[in-house]
Amino acid sequence: MGISVLCGKQVDVVISGNTFFQGILIETGKDILVLFDGRKFVYIPLLHVHRINVSSINNDDISAPNETSLAKDKESISYRKILTNAKGLFTEVYVTGNVSIHGYIMNVRSDYFAFYSPVYKTVLISLHHLKWLIPYHLKNPPYNLSHEKVPVIPSNIPLLSSFEDQIKKWEGELVVFDMGHNSTKIGLIKKVSEAMIELVDASGEVIYLKLSHIKSAHLP
Repeated sequence: MGISVLCGKQVDVVISGNTFFQGILIETGKDILVLFDGRKFVYIPLLHVHRINVSSINNDDISAPNETSLAKDKESISYRKILTNAKGLFTEVYVTGNVSIHGYIMNVRSDYFAFYSPVYKTVLISLHHLKWLIPYHLKNPPYNLSHEKVPVIPSNIPLLSSFEDQIKKWEGELVVFDMGHNSTKIGLIKKVSEAMIELVDASGEVIYLKLSHIKSAHLP
């Protein structure tokens, strides 16, 4: 039972950050839901869902989709399977700030995934902080770039199993956390221990960041 009783109905969904979605609830799993907003499928981890209810006012522009979602095995739809099924598709993901990131899922690890963006290159994204993802079936390369400027996305780059271990591997590197929206999250990693990151910022000041609150990380 649960929210699965709303499948097939037009619903309103409010998630973290007071972000609002409206669409037809297509499928639900133990940790993710699939919404169709009339144009595209939106995959939302339940971790960030604050409220879901039947829409009080139906949007006539939203009708049932003609294509199927990435939930290929509806008996066992899960967050991890959706991420795996989205590999190779140009995808929009939202983690933090006021902009989404566009690119391709490369690898899914135990508590994070690696995402290739033509803008930011390889970005590590915590599974606990992804708010939504929207895959696109584009015929043309993203940003209308030439195929020469969109490299073959590597799926076998060496990545450690956990987010913490991978960040620890970057000790001594200049790293951008949470897309650099806050200047205190850009700096050189001095040490990672006991779930804390010791970071030296541009002025030379040492800042300690709690790893569990880090949403994304990439090398500039």
